[in-house]
Amino acid sequence: METINARLRLIRKQLGMTQEQLAQRLGIGKAALSMIETGKASLSTRNKNILVQDFNINIEWLDTGKGRMFLAEPDLTAYTHRTDNTVPLQSVPLYSMEGTAGLAPIFSSSDEVKPINFIHIPNLPKCDGAIYIVGDSMYPLLKSGDIVLYKQINDIRDIFWGDMYLLSLDLDGEEYITVKYVQKSEHEGYVKLVSQNQHHADKEVSIERIRAIALIKASIRMHTIG
Repeated sequence: METINARLRLIRKQLGMTQEQLAQRLGIGKAALSMIETGKASLSTRNKNILVQDFNINIEWLDTGKGRMFLAEPDLTAYTHRTDNTVPLQSVPLYSMEGTAGLAPIFSSSDEVKPINFIHIPNLPKCDGAIYIVGDSMYPLLKSGDIVLYKQINDIRDIFWGDMYLLSLDLDGEEYITVKYVQKSEHEGYVKLVSQNQHHADKEVSIERIRAIALIKASIRMHTIG
């Protein structure tokens, strides 16, 4: 039976939009939209209202599949896209977690924490730093040894729910560094951490346990030839 998630994907295809374009219209990240379309996250009431108001989607069809998709022809020019400006060329510091006290000192811009190298890549959004991935919780999107470039977030309230984040968590006094999708939790004061790898269960953690958080802007995968 066709689900609301599948119907959202049909809407996007009918509009001729990429996931990134529709995500911008909904005010969420591309990763969040991908999770909704694949059934790993639910479509919020707010996003339903945007589909109805901006694209003239029939709410009965969206919820049940009955009736027609559009109540009227959608106006695709009525919205100014949210942009993520790119930098022609930047020098992004690459850090190693070995020999440091974790992400928080790196984010504090302490002179005591020195990068092991710099990455020079053109036409990327502004990034604060980069680190190597360890573990397989985001496989196959990310695998151990990949590099992620991030933008530091100073306030947990500034995050976009459903996007991918680099987090430093306090687990019984020890730091745990991970990359996860961050979703809203039904429990006050908590967030839900979701993996790409289906073998890793979702986990809810207290916001108070988050020592540092950064939005993932890009990733680099190294390939050895020969």
